[in-house]
Amino acid sequence: MSRRRRAALLLGLALVLGTLAASDVARREAALRAQAGPAVDVLVARAPLAAGHRLETADLAVRRVPQRYAPAVATVPELLLGRPLAVAVPAGTPLGEHLLERPAVAAPAIRRGERAAEVVARASPALVVAGVRADVVVTRERRTELALEDVEVLAARPVPAEEELQVAATLRVTVAQAVYLAAAATYAAEIRLLVRAPGDRRRTGRPAVGRDLTLSKYEKTSPTG
Repeated sequence: MSRRRRAALLLGLALVLGTLAASDVARREAALRAQAGPAVDVLVARAPLAAGHRLETADLAVRRVPQRYAPAVATVPELLLGRPLAVAVPAGTPLGEHLLERPAVAAPAIRRGERAAEVVARASPALVVAGVRADVVVTRERRTELALEDVEVLAARPVPAEEELQVAATLRVTVAQAVYLAAAATYAAEIRLLVRAPGDRRRTGRPAVGRDLTLSKYEKTSPTG
């Protein structure tokens, strides 16, 4: 075989191998792009920012990054402006509320003999908020009863649920009531919070309803009150 023919064959083989390699690289790049997702806009720090710095419009920039590497929740600039950073932030860092200082919240005053007990109950998050007073209704296997009356809600937050409204509420209660609520959280089928009207401090006793839906006789006092 002549040198010219050998050189032509080697050149042809190099071209084929180069084409295969380029095709393989293109496939890999396409697979990586598919995994990373399309490019999206992300709010980032335009320059390095010190801890305690209050964010201004000039501190913010928008960068397009693959969706896979973007924050799970989009950040709204209005929620950041004017608020101080809790930590130092390098340039290009995605910004979010998790990087901000959180205002100190004064703990509710608990008096001697009281406890702050948290329960997860069925109730409307729009109604059960800090400061309201509510009754606690507990459903057990055979009976539903008004277990606690006129308790103060110290704090509340919604709890995700698929088919019902739930809240996690912190209640101001006595020690005995706190123990009762702990047991109810473990053994009761359901706990509900019934919000009272402002200023309504009346006691109604402990009405209860059994499986036959018959309202039982009121009791004058609650064993947990």
